[in-house]
Amino acid sequence: MEWQQIIGFHHVAKLGSFTKAADATFRTQSALTQQIKSLEEEFDCRLFERIGKRKIILTPPGETLFRFSESLLEEYDRLVVHMGEHKGFMQGRLGIAAPFTTLYHLLPKVVRKYNSQFPWVELSLFDRPQREAVHMVRGGDVDFGIAGESVISSELSRRSWKKIEPVLLTPSDHPLSHARRASLEKIVQYPLILPPRNSDFQHRSLLEELFRQHGLTFHVVMESSNIELSSIYVEMGLGVSFASIVKGLPVFGERRLEHIRMDHYLPAENICVAMRKDKKLTLFQETFLELMFNS
Repeated sequence: MEWQQIIGFHHVAKLGSFTKAADATFRTQSALTQQIKSLEEEFDCRLFERIGKRKIILTPPGETLFRFSESLLEEYDRLVVHMGEHKGFMQGRLGIAAPFTTLYHLLPKVVRKYNSQFPWVELSLFDRPQREAVHMVRGGDVDFGIAGESVISSELSRRSWKKIEPVLLTPSDHPLSHARRASLEKIVQYPLILPPRNSDFQHRSLLEELFRQHGLTFHVVMESSNIELSSIYVEMGLGVSFASIVKGLPVFGERRLEHIRMDHYLPAENICVAMRKDKKLTLFQETFLELMFNS
């Protein structure tokens, strides 16, 4: 088994395509096919199964080899970092996936400080919905994913970062704006701005179940998965909206908005950093987490 065979196999497995893997590794498709064939002959087993004309999936032996290749390539990246340190040449990569709101409100100061301390790190940030961010962690595409704890599966490691609380957003002059608590019966008297069904936000399904249990009808005037977008239409009086906000963070500044606690109906949870359980952090990766948790 040769190094280039491992790299070629890993890309085919990762991308699910010989064509895409050939492009990624700057090889011809025929050369890549021959590499996989040589591996299958060496291990005397098939590594991929073809489904139809285009789709390929890993066989059980292929899954085993894929886990090995991922671990080996990750160790190689760590080796490159350490060898560079011995030569006085610092380099490294750090990938982070998080929703827009997190990237916009919570990470800028952390990233600015981190870049000043580690300018040699190739930092890549990905604006992704929570579930996609977690999926990227699971697939090894990024080092960290930031999402609500309810979205992160048990197969991943997670570190709780900030508490988020469910609130009802209203215009500042709304009849409900000064209520310490708002009942469902009063809320459904007004048009609602809710996240789409089957989105990352669990509040939509929980709310609909609560409305059903209380025998309440409601009118959704707008669907939006972006709290900034929803808040604009709340402020202009289109409707009221449910959101999750970080405790103590003045997200809306001087906007003409009020937020009413809804933790008597909806659960609070934590924003967490997700990573693979087998992930071995380098010093510069661990430092990013330290800056996050001290922010």
